[in-house]
Amino acid sequence: MAHFLVVGDAAVDQMYFVSEFPEQGGEVPSSRALMEPGGAGGTVATVLARLGNPTRIATRVGTGPFSQLALRNLLEAGVDTRLVQHDPDHQTASVTLIITPDAQRTMISASGSSRHLDAGELSEADVSACDALVMSAYALVGGKQKEYALQALAHARKHKLTTFVDLGTGAVNALGDRLLPLVKHVDYLLMNEHELYLVTGQASISEAVADLRDMGVEQLIVKVGEMGSIVITPELNELVEAHEIDGVIDSTGAGDYYTAAFAHAVMAGHDLISAARLANVAGALNTTRVGAQNMQLDDATLQRHAALLTSAPA
Repeated sequence: MAHFLVVGDAAVDQMYFVSEFPEQGGEVPSSRALMEPGGAGGTVATVLARLGNPTRIATRVGTGPFSQLALRNLLEAGVDTRLVQHDPDHQTASVTLIITPDAQRTMISASGSSRHLDAGELSEADVSACDALVMSAYALVGGKQKEYALQALAHARKHKLTTFVDLGTGAVNALGDRLLPLVKHVDYLLMNEHELYLVTGQASISEAVADLRDMGVEQLIVKVGEMGSIVITPELNELVEAHEIDGVIDSTGAGDYYTAAFAHAVMAGHDLISAARLANVAGALNTTRVGAQNMQLDDATLQRHAALLTSAPA
């Protein structure tokens, strides 16, 4: 198995399930409220470890109960936490999610301690010991964390690690056209359809992809929700169908499950179409559980569902 380094937030998700959104100044009851481990970095690292990969995470948390919750699943999955920093002055990152019956989410995020990830504590050897770097672009938004993320990318390029960066709407909103120059040369750039339009300013997938190619992006993965995902390289432009599944209740973390499974499959030697198919399966399965990290996904389960997808009649 490949050794992974993940750079990104480990956070606490505060989740409220409602029948409808409140009007401005109004109030609606929540049918269910809970707190769960989350954050793009924490979720990706947890899934990679559950899939059998030696994984370490670089993140920064506060102290007290929130930090313990944010790290709970990482520790249970066996993720190497030696690069986790503990901040006595800032609270662990958190996200408040309002979830409607159609499993759609509206989010309020507080980056907290994550933005203070100290690059002075990252050594070149921490990166060179790994085979692949997976990064949430939120790490590039600002603060000390941006310096850490750029340093990790530089070390990864020097030591020829395979690099995966997942954009995230928050990073696109925060950085706009300043984001792509930071990530355009990674090996695999992942984003959803909405982020593709935001980052390029285009209104169609073909025009947006053309813009990214002109900028030097060579291998692009676009998640297109219920349609699946699109694999785009100089040789490929192919839609990989979604894994249809019953019992969808919460889409929190589905994109992170996709990213983790895609990176896992690529590093395990799968071709990009097969990797995207496995990633579609992982993202779909995660929507059948409440919370970002509660789908206990191992490689055998992933392969079994992917086999059902490929054997289904056309």
